[in-house]
Amino acid sequence: MAKKAKKRKYSKGAAKKVGRAMKKRKAGTLRSGRSGKKVTSRKQAIAIGLSEARQSGAKVPKKKK
Repeated sequence: MAKKAKKRKYSKGAAKKVGRAMKKRKAGTLRSGRSGKKVTSRKQAIAIGLSEARQSGAKVPKKKK
């Protein structure tokens, strides 16, 4: 049997937003929401990138609750 093609969970646009957030974190210029503290956590940088992607309307799965 032939393998079934899988759909992308995240769009290319979402991947770009996350990549941009990761580069900003590496450079030390990524800041979090209200407090404006510098982001050093890799996980938080990814979360910020995905959040920006959601706001721009990119295909991103819903947040787990």
